[in-house]
Amino acid sequence: MPLQANLRDISPTQVLNLVNLAGKTGMLTIFEAIPSNDQDAMGKPKQLPGAERAKIAFKGGKLIHAHMGEQDGNLISVLNKAGKLNDSQSRIIRERSQKLGDKALALLLINAGYATQQEIVASIQGHMLDVVYNMLTWAEGPFRFDDGILPAPERILVPLDLENVIIEGARRIQENEKLLKEVPDLDYSLKFPDNPKEKFKNVHLSVEEWRVVSFVNPKNTIRQIARAANMTDMEIRRIVYGLMMAGLIILVKPAGDRGAKPTEQQKTKTPPPRKIKKAQVQESVVNKLIDKIRSL
Repeated sequence: MPLQANLRDISPTQVLNLVNLAGKTGMLTIFEAIPSNDQDAMGKPKQLPGAERAKIAFKGGKLIHAHMGEQDGNLISVLNKAGKLNDSQSRIIRERSQKLGDKALALLLINAGYATQQEIVASIQGHMLDVVYNMLTWAEGPFRFDDGILPAPERILVPLDLENVIIEGARRIQENEKLLKEVPDLDYSLKFPDNPKEKFKNVHLSVEEWRVVSFVNPKNTIRQIARAANMTDMEIRRIVYGLMMAGLIILVKPAGDRGAKPTEQQKTKTPPPRKIKKAQVQESVVNKLIDKIRSL
């Protein structure tokens, strides 16, 4: 019988520690949380599992595979994200190798000179760690651990010791807290500053940074850019923050959103219109109830 719980009761770090200490083999699946009217054993509102948010596999207490729910983590996507395949190459290879598993595809790519074995292993390892480090920041969500379940045989599994993953994850959590403050809303958009050509002179960006820059447009939200670039929420935050600090991009409201968040000073001067309206509605309802009671 699978173990089922919620990340708000047992943190992601504690889950990894348990898997590591027990030397477990199996699949951890984290789901989107759907609120319900029922309460759990702790008296908290019960959360039902929704869409899959991430899948992480272990063998003998070691991390061997991970991918986000909306992405299948196939080799082409992983190499594209790592900059080993460009978008055009990825599209062509995907069309011509639909029936090939990751292992067969890796041999084909190595023989064709697209990537070395070391590059493929490093890209898969980097992808796994990005997923796990992102998962470590999640504060809630139903999860299930299925004992003995492993990824499909055609997947390339890269074993990693969980001790080092947990230590590095703890360090990144502190870093991520800062990123959450600097880039809190992924539904904001990005735009270039005035004279962008001057800003980008003599600037050396990574493949992932250039990929984000190519999507910069007030019509594209940061969340949409992350999905298009096959990045996790924290990955996109880290890149956006770095580009912002370099003065290469500016954080703006989406093109279709005319509303602006009030500053702290504005908040102290006038209450938000919606709250005033809600209070007026509630007061009207109360007055009607009072009148009705009096008439009884």
